[in-house]
Amino acid sequence: MPFFTAFTRFPGGLPKIHEHDGGPAKAYGIVHDGRLVVFYSYDTDLGDGLEDEDVHHDPPEKREQALRMGLNIVHYALTH
Repeated sequence: MPFFTAFTRFPGGLPKIHEHDGGPAKAYGIVHDGRLVVFYSYDTDLGDGLEDEDVHHDPPEKREQALRMGLNIVHYALTH
C-alpha cells in the first residue's frame, strides 16, 4: 500500500511504537470511491512517539519511526 512507502518505506507495515498489550500494530482504512478517507491505527501508538520523550520514554529509534510514519500519513493525505 502506498501509505507505507509514501516518504519512508515500511516494508513490514505499520511500526509498533509503544508497547501496551503485546499485540501487533494494525492499520485499517475506509475507502470511498477508490479513495482512502479514514485511516485508523491500532496497537501502535504513533502519537506516543511524537510526544515529549519524558512522557513515554520511548527510545530515539522508535520516536523516529513514529515521525517518519506521521510524515507518510501527511504526504499521502496531501497527494492522493
